[in-house]
Amino acid sequence: MSPPRIFLTGIHGQVGHALQPILSTWGTVTALDRAALDLSDEAAIRKTVRALRPEVIVNPAAYTAVDKAESEPDLAYAINAEAPRILAEEAAALGARMVHYSTDYVFDGRANKPYRETDMTNPLGVYGASKLAGEKAVQQAGAQHLILRTSWVYGAYGKNFLHTIIRLARERDSLGIVSDQIGAPTSSHDIATTTLTLLKTWQQQRSGIYHLTNSGYTSWHGFAVAILQAYEVLQTERGWQPLRVSSEAVRAIATAEYPTPAARPTNSRLDGDLLEQDWGLRLPDWRQALMQVMETPALLG
Repeated sequence: MSPPRIFLTGIHGQVGHALQPILSTWGTVTALDRAALDLSDEAAIRKTVRALRPEVIVNPAAYTAVDKAESEPDLAYAINAEAPRILAEEAAALGARMVHYSTDYVFDGRANKPYRETDMTNPLGVYGASKLAGEKAVQQAGAQHLILRTSWVYGAYGKNFLHTIIRLARERDSLGIVSDQIGAPTSSHDIATTTLTLLKTWQQQRSGIYHLTNSGYTSWHGFAVAILQAYEVLQTERGWQPLRVSSEAVRAIATAEYPTPAARPTNSRLDGDLLEQDWGLRLPDWRQALMQVMETPALLG
């Protein structure tokens, strides 16, 4: 049996970068970045998919600038809603399967429990609304699909909270991080490996939305402290430069002290029970995943 043909978007994003080598162990991957394929160009998307004739489309590409989306709604919707619709329509025409990624931002964060896949959505801003529109478009296109909602994505590669916290703790004399927003920090590596497992075991006609995050939860402040604690453990061994702000000195602040153009959900917890029920999968605890990322040889050069 020949390896499946896979079309992967967004390879310079955190999830796309993690997916490319992992998917390549199973299939023949054609991976494109925004320079090779403009996801705001419908004709270009259709032409590319029809030329490649993939058996699987994996779409981690997204407009993720949450605050900037408030002033660029057309571009956010083009990439987060229209591009997934077009990809899903082409997948349906080819009889291909599609994996698409979404976000905790489809919820308003006002619930006092982790969100299930069936809970009512109510995005607070353009980013979340555009991602929700993308979910609905994929569902309506008729292709066999998996929509994987995740949260607080970070990894050894790319711009993300982990790298930002380390940089700030090296550069500044004090650091205050929001403590009244909670969620599950989720490793891009764990997203990628779980995606491959899903693809390998996706034998029956099963489509749907699943919540895919590392287990457990914390606040942004708790995540920042854990990052710096791991840094302090590894600092001597790796020869990393000393921190100016220690893990014990990170201040907890309220969301109101750090205003942003776009509102964030207070509660970003996603319930992963359905993924375990249907697929037998539950991702590791976020602390375990964080240490794995921190121990990545390429981290911080």
